[in-house]
Amino acid sequence: MDLNADLGESFGTWTKGEDAAMFPLVTSASVACGMHAGDPVTMLDTCRAAYELDVKVGAHLGYPDLAGFGLRSLEMTFDDLFGAVLYQLGALDGVAHAVGASVDYVKLHGALYDRTVRDPEQASAVIAAIQAYDPGLPVLGFPGSALLDIAREAGHPVFAEAFADRAYLPDGTLVPRAEEGAVLLDAGEVTERAVRLATRGEVVAVDGSVIPVRADSLCLHADTPGSVGVAAAVRAGLAAAGVELESFA
Repeated sequence: MDLNADLGESFGTWTKGEDAAMFPLVTSASVACGMHAGDPVTMLDTCRAAYELDVKVGAHLGYPDLAGFGLRSLEMTFDDLFGAVLYQLGALDGVAHAVGASVDYVKLHGALYDRTVRDPEQASAVIAAIQAYDPGLPVLGFPGSALLDIAREAGHPVFAEAFADRAYLPDGTLVPRAEEGAVLLDAGEVTERAVRLATRGEVVAVDGSVIPVRADSLCLHADTPGSVGVAAAVRAGLAAAGVELESFA
């Protein structure tokens, strides 16, 4: 099972998350590419750390929305979104190669992630840009999403992720972040859910029902309070359950 986290989200004088402490705990790092978060120096430092610790680098692509941290859905034309995705891929790929690393997969961020679960037009623009840049680049996303369906049809390797620290609705979607309890902070609870996802392929929804969730990777958010302690507990819990951690990329 892969364990991924969104890293490299600091920019300028603003620091977000504890990347140095998170890196030894994950196998894949989805690195912000400068449009929703991140800047050139942060991208460089993040890719260098990933390379030194043998952590796979993913391009974490978002809407061009630094002020809103990419959490606001934008109405973008096909061409505008196509260009924004290409811009971010090229930026991170260039930085990664400068330190000996490479971009090994793509994962979307925030509102763009949520939008492309159900919006085939925006998902098509994203995949068209990835296809134009690198036809073989793996795509990590939400199981059953329009994004993964279109990526698969275009010939990209696709991988599904589950969220050990997010609450699920009975239909298998995530509780919106704006709602109370959407993000889980208790290390024991998150660890139990991670082990259940990895070993049984299921998660308990907010109404108590058990729903099947296929996952090649488990995501932990690195920007929540106590995230490092949660990640350490999850990694230890997975090891104790006999789950071998290895990047899908």
